[in-house]
Amino acid sequence: MAFAAHSWRCIVASLALLLTGCPVLSFNPSITSLRLLGSASIPTGTLFEGVEFGGISGLDWDAGNSYWAISDDRGERGTPRFYKLSIDYDASGNVDVKIDRQIHMLREDGTAFPSSARTVDPEAIRVARNGQLYWASEGNWNAAAASRFQPFVREMTTQGGFVRDFSIPSSYHYVDNATRGARSNKVFESLAVGQNGVVYVANEDALIQDGPPASLQAGSVLRVTALDPVTGKAMAQYAYELPKIPVDGTPGAAFSPDNGLSDMLAVGLLFGREFIAVERAFAFGVGNTIRLVCTEITDATTDVSGLASLAGATYTPMTRRLLLEMPAQYQGLKLDNIEAISWGKILPNGNRTLILASDNNFSDTQTTQFIVFEVFEDS
Repeated sequence: MAFAAHSWRCIVASLALLLTGCPVLSFNPSITSLRLLGSASIPTGTLFEGVEFGGISGLDWDAGNSYWAISDDRGERGTPRFYKLSIDYDASGNVDVKIDRQIHMLREDGTAFPSSARTVDPEAIRVARNGQLYWASEGNWNAAAASRFQPFVREMTTQGGFVRDFSIPSSYHYVDNATRGARSNKVFESLAVGQNGVVYVANEDALIQDGPPASLQAGSVLRVTALDPVTGKAMAQYAYELPKIPVDGTPGAAFSPDNGLSDMLAVGLLFGREFIAVERAFAFGVGNTIRLVCTEITDATTDVSGLASLAGATYTPMTRRLLLEMPAQYQGLKLDNIEAISWGKILPNGNRTLILASDNNFSDTQTTQFIVFEVFEDS
């Protein structure tokens, strides 16, 4: 008896779910193309339980139509928090997003982070294999050491309770914002969970000792660190090469253009190390250029954890294959500040879906945008 290709997808995906306990599924690591299904937006200023909704910088699928989302509000509009969302859509492009719950991330002592001071900068969230949540903070640079908060990756319960910290290499720490260490607001934006449970975290733009940030003339190099889900310690580190900024801003622009790695999503075989990377570039007066890139850690990729600096060093970086490049206006859709990527449900034809989400920066000129794609893979 012959089975349709989508039947095999569903069968293998179901087996993978049983083995991994995680909805990041695939029997085939080669994604060939994406098709825009539809989008939905939540306007800036929308209140939920009396607190402004926005700043969505991380998104991850839980099950069915249920998703976890994290806000990068650093204690300026409310207590640092994350959300449970319902996102429903169909193959015809109808997308519906609802806010179901709002939860505070809690500190080690069980208290919430302050709502009137910058301490954490939440930027990414992922579902752990044990059903709990991982989240990453970019920290906050301050010239005064007492007011400086270092980046971190933590595990928490779905109620926000602190579980543990991962051990992050000190190369990611803020030092002086000039000669070495992390650049202000350029640290952890990306968080991914491989299907073997390994947690991957990456900085947005180059650490100071690794070279200059991306520019219109040249790209930059980032570090992707693999963290052991059992011990919490760093296992290895890999270089990801970020290309130069693709578009310049308009003459007299108020801000310089930039480019950065804003999220990563694990794909591939059960124990694969392939990801979709989200590269987000912004040019004032032009808008956002979003690139989705297939990137992989292969046996040939160099473990760079022993290199104090990547500037001028010899290494083999992660592979890079452009999957989709979207200019500021893409198929009639004005792209916002895309910072998050998640798997979504499987369509009736057996194809998987991807969801992108934007950080509205709590700006009246932006919205919280959710964009859904159908995923096509070779068989």
